[in-house]
Amino acid sequence: MNRDNNIEFSSQPKKNWFVRVWNYFTTYEKIWFFSILVLAIVFTIVFPEDREELLINPPLLMALYLLDVVTNIACELLISKQSKWNFLVSLVVEFTEIAICIVCAYRWATLAVTIFFWIPIDIISFINWNRHKDKKEEELTVVRKLTWWQDIIVFVAVAAWTIGVGYMLTWIDLEGIYSYNEVIKDAACYLDACASAVEIVNGVFILLRYREQWGAWYIVTFLEVALNIMAGQWVLLVLKVGYLTNTTYGYVKWTKYIKSHKVESVGNETFVQTQNE
Repeated sequence: MNRDNNIEFSSQPKKNWFVRVWNYFTTYEKIWFFSILVLAIVFTIVFPEDREELLINPPLLMALYLLDVVTNIACELLISKQSKWNFLVSLVVEFTEIAICIVCAYRWATLAVTIFFWIPIDIISFINWNRHKDKKEEELTVVRKLTWWQDIIVFVAVAAWTIGVGYMLTWIDLEGIYSYNEVIKDAACYLDACASAVEIVNGVFILLRYREQWGAWYIVTFLEVALNIMAGQWVLLVLKVGYLTNTTYGYVKWTKYIKSHKVESVGNETFVQTQNE
């Protein structure tokens, strides 16, 4: 990987900000970003929203969908590059997704998790990542991996949350985007509960800089694919394609970093040594 792509934006003061941002990303990353963006625009034109039950007019909702796609793929790309700036972009993502949930009158578990978990965790994570910079490349944040027994604890917690919260959501009787079928509506409640649980896990993993956050993203992506199809939100499926490709890319990058660095934690400090290869 080209080291020039990991230079802190502020370390090149003589260049235009947009030029520095452009040079920060590799050719592959730029192609990936604009490919997803173009696909989202095409889907917006081919599959426009026209449902009368929505709280705002369809064109405004489509604009929210596009904003959700753009900010999400930018955020995911920055995470794959181990950049703390992903959390600032993520705040825009959270407010956009809150608006979509309210307008569509759906995914109440996700809405609550976004408001009470994701917004504060983004701010805390930005601070934490800023404290764990790679000593050689300050734009990179030191990342690590879980133990097997931690994986088991996480699995049990997600299962319990899914069953408990999913059941409670089935008792909410509001007209929304899933109201066309009672079975679909109940199934969406449990899928939403599971997605919200895994998103919480993902947020904690990101905060603590664990590689397993990419595995959590895989699960969330497939759950949201099902929810989007059930809601007829075809534009957001483009975002899920972006998630799947970038999740693989990010997992490979983080794994290579972990293998090439020896990470030791003592108290609140993290020490990193590059392995001799």
